[in-house]
Amino acid sequence: MPRAYAELLSDDPAWPALAKEAAAAPNGAVVLPPPAEPQRRACLEALQMTTRSTLGALAHETGGVLVDHGYLRMFGAGSPRLPRPLVAWNADVAVSLESYIIVADDVVGGVFAIDTGGLGGKPGRIHYFAPDSLEWEDTELGHSDFVSWAFEGDLGAFYEHMRWPGWEKDVAVVTGDRSLSIVPPMWTEGATIPIAMRDRREVPAKELWLLQQQFAKALGRA
Repeated sequence: MPRAYAELLSDDPAWPALAKEAAAAPNGAVVLPPPAEPQRRACLEALQMTTRSTLGALAHETGGVLVDHGYLRMFGAGSPRLPRPLVAWNADVAVSLESYIIVADDVVGGVFAIDTGGLGGKPGRIHYFAPDSLEWEDTELGHSDFVSWAFEGDLGAFYEHMRWPGWEKDVAVVTGDRSLSIVPPMWTEGATIPIAMRDRREVPAKELWLLQQQFAKALGRA
């Protein structure tokens, strides 16, 4: 039986420590204000995680978090700058929370998700859907460790071949419901072309995700 809202509000919430971590993040983290209480409540109730957890805290206390000029977007309860509430976004792209939970994405189409039984790994670990392979990769990080990595890890090394000169200025103006489609795609043979020499155009984030999933299934990589 689902837990009531009051049961999900912890006396020892994770948010105070997370807020300090975000404020001191070397990679730069913009915490978006949460929406009104009904939206926060709906997100937490649908998620069924307490605010003692990192995911529950982000879902209830933030509208989302933009990291590294907005290159990485962590979902919360929704914001005008990131209008994809965590649970609603998973439902919108037909993801079952009993399979995995999408918790973040990046501006070039990569997706981070918690394995809840559908990705074939250790439950609770973050997997990365890589836009250059169209495959899920186990990061071997739990969600809390993933958030810490996003705030202070070497994102430059992780995204080395997915960035181009001046990317900071380009991604800063991409709204949170859109992504950059790379043409030719990074997962094709044309990926040998440096990303700086490829076309980059804004598209709806949902459109890019569904297109990548379509090709992943066609190639047997889903």
